[in-house]
Amino acid sequence: MSDVNGRAYVIGAGPAGLAAAAMLSRAGVPATVLERAPVVAASWRTHYDRLHLHTTRRLSALPGLPIPRSYGRWVARDDLVRYLEGYVERHHLDVRTGVEVERIDRHDGPDRWELSTTAGDRLAASTVVVATGYNHTPFVPDWPGREGFTGRLSHAKDYRDPGPYAGCDVLVVGVGNTGAEIAADLAGGGAGRVRLAVRTPPHIVRRDVAGWPAQGTGILVHHLPSAAVDVAARLMARLSIPDLSRQGLPRPTDGLYTRVRRDGAIPVQDVGIIDAVQTGKVEPVASVVGFDGAEVHLSDGTTITPDAVIAATGYRRGLQGMVGHLGILDPHGLPIARGGTAAAPGLFFVGYLLTLRGALRDIALEARRVGRAAAR
Repeated sequence: MSDVNGRAYVIGAGPAGLAAAAMLSRAGVPATVLERAPVVAASWRTHYDRLHLHTTRRLSALPGLPIPRSYGRWVARDDLVRYLEGYVERHHLDVRTGVEVERIDRHDGPDRWELSTTAGDRLAASTVVVATGYNHTPFVPDWPGREGFTGRLSHAKDYRDPGPYAGCDVLVVGVGNTGAEIAADLAGGGAGRVRLAVRTPPHIVRRDVAGWPAQGTGILVHHLPSAAVDVAARLMARLSIPDLSRQGLPRPTDGLYTRVRRDGAIPVQDVGIIDAVQTGKVEPVASVVGFDGAEVHLSDGTTITPDAVIAATGYRRGLQGMVGHLGILDPHGLPIARGGTAAAPGLFFVGYLLTLRGALRDIALEARRVGRAAAR
């Protein structure tokens, strides 16, 4: 095992890992970023083509480098990748690609942690930051009959554009931001029919109202009681969001902020889904309960036969194998301590918060906290 006193390792070369490494280096703690993919920002490169940030350019920059004004207010996927590549250069970050960490163990002495890689290497560090991402491992429910479905079944992570679905009958399962945006993309891109399976009706908000971004409101209400924000959000929804109950998408019964804090369910930002539902281009249907050959059975007892099913059913954190034995994960597989607070001496997790303030803005705040803590 190498002897590297004072060395920090950051696992993951997405926005969270790069920001944490930059703040560690600024605090005088040498940091090396370990990334299993051959490039930085690997997950961002594979998102669907039409993706833009739902947060503003100004409030999405990482510490030490503004996002160029030329990228516009709502930064496109490819521009964000270019920004992250530039971030590595600006901060002279030591990034080692093709290195996958499979386990972290406690170690005696000043190098408190030992990292084991899939290549058999063991690395010692006084500080470790895990930043492998909230959306790490794609999750598809184990629906009865799923393996025997004769249509095309894929996860949303594999969706790029509507081209391969031209003229097809497509069912998108899951009405989070990803599912809603993919459904709208398909409806406007030539799919023959688009249905959206809804288990729990989402809260929908406008991305901005009269130039004021939803993210700005999220920042302002962050420390307010859930009940107060729920009331205000319900009033705003009635003023700005049409009632889509007749189209199969009723207003939620529980509060917006209650759901964020209780379930980690972020509201759906409207980038076309409202119009698509109103015009019938996207048809909300009941949730999926199983498959039978070419058929998909829904919870209301109906059966449909789509050509393709896209499961926008979320991700798992994928942390159990790496740190599950350390006793620092909650029952949902999330770090008990996050937000820049140490889960154990010298061990931090960045990028595992879900708030209304915007993921990249939260990452910037967390990275600064990690830098200060490591310096102390």
